Amino acid sequence: MQPPSQIAGVDLGNWGKYPKGYDRAVHGRYDPAKFYGKPDVPFGEVKLSEIPAWIGRRNKGPASLAQMIGRAYWRWQHAYVLPKKSGVAPFFQIATACMIFFYVVNYPRLKVHKNYKYH
Repeated sequence: MQPPSQIAGVDLGNWGKYPKGYDRAVHGRYDPAKFYGKPDVPFGEVKLSEIPAWIGRRNKGPASLAQMIGRAYWRWQHAYVLPKKSGVAPFFQIATACMIFFYVVNYPRLKVHKNYKYH
C-alpha cells in the first residue's frame, strides 16, 4: 500500500513531518518558531558587497516560503498571544493588519473618489 503522501502520484515530500535538520536528541522539544537548518550569517551582519552571495544561499521556492511564514506566525504567537498575561496587543495588531489589507484591496475604487464633485 502506498503512503498517503504519494496517493494519485503526488509526492508531498516533508509535508506534515518535522524539518529535516531537526534532531530530538540534539535540539530537545520541537519549537515550530525555530529554524533547524544550517545556520548562516544574519542579514544585519552582512556587508553590502556580500548581499548577492547571501541571497544566492537562500532556499527559494513555495515550500521554503511556507516554512518561513509558519515560523513568523509561531514567533508572533509566542510573543503576543500565548503568554499568560498577553494583554490586548494582538487584537490591535490584527485589527490594524485588517484595516491595511482592506485599504489596499479597495484602493483602486478609493483613488478615483477624490475626483468626484459631489460625494
